[in-house]
Amino acid sequence: MRHLLTLFDLTPQELRQILATAQTLKAKLKQGERPAILERYTLALLFEKPSLRTRVSFETGMTHLGGSSLFLGADVGWGKRESPSDFTRVLGQFVDAVACRAKGHDRVEQLAEYNAVPVINSLTDLCHPCQAIADVLTLQENFGEVKGRHMVFVGDGNNVSRSLALACAMLDIRFTLACPEGYELDQPWLDRVTAKYPNANLQQIDDPIAAVKDADAIYTDVWTSMGQEAESIVRRAAFKDFQVNEELLRAAPKTARVLHCLPAVRGEEITDEVMDGPQSVVIEQAGNRMHAQKALLIQLLRPEWIAENIQV
Repeated sequence: MRHLLTLFDLTPQELRQILATAQTLKAKLKQGERPAILERYTLALLFEKPSLRTRVSFETGMTHLGGSSLFLGADVGWGKRESPSDFTRVLGQFVDAVACRAKGHDRVEQLAEYNAVPVINSLTDLCHPCQAIADVLTLQENFGEVKGRHMVFVGDGNNVSRSLALACAMLDIRFTLACPEGYELDQPWLDRVTAKYPNANLQQIDDPIAAVKDADAIYTDVWTSMGQEAESIVRRAAFKDFQVNEELLRAAPKTARVLHCLPAVRGEEITDEVMDGPQSVVIEQAGNRMHAQKALLIQLLRPEWIAENIQV
């Protein structure tokens, strides 16, 4: 039994296996095949934050795999009506895995501490591993071999960029964060990544035009994330020169692809022309959340299926 709280919980080989499994399942779905690999398995979706992509992709993915899911919101009383240990241990008696979208990373760590079933971090303030798996899957679909490709994140060192930087280090992808001074990736996370992957090619600069000059993918996210609303005015001023727009795209190769984890504030971090333009793969990227998470669920619940059916 294993958890996925961060991508540090996977080896690079396991991440490649998940990506290969996701591609296989996506191809099967296009052919009308939905193999019931997780038949009669149940996934609990324990969410403290609102969601579109995460909730629907996990619920639909479990249905495709022959299993079922339960959405658990605030009404279940996690950490309120009964102790966290009682709640978590009882939940583990009923379901096969828990996907948790929590406000604090300590919440998913607490779930994993008391739970006898796999816990998946489906978003916390620290990181967003499920999103990063879908991101590198999208890069792989567009470029084939991802080793040596260049991913540029235009935004701040938030939970999404932390996980993406780690995924890039695991797969030998060059990663650049273009951000204003003071919004870089935090040093403890960088130290942890480089300690685990000393050959990681990670860079942080304050010039987005220079950052994208040889980019294969240009990624952005909202300037103000959930929980940062009080900082919105300050953040808009700090990031005003970091918009992903047509001017920025002209500085990048014509082959570069544009990514966004969504939801987007159109006209702020990204313009309509870019979001809906020919270089954008944002909608496909969102769709890949489901395929990546199906593969992740199989990796955690039925790894023998991957060993028997997937070659990397």
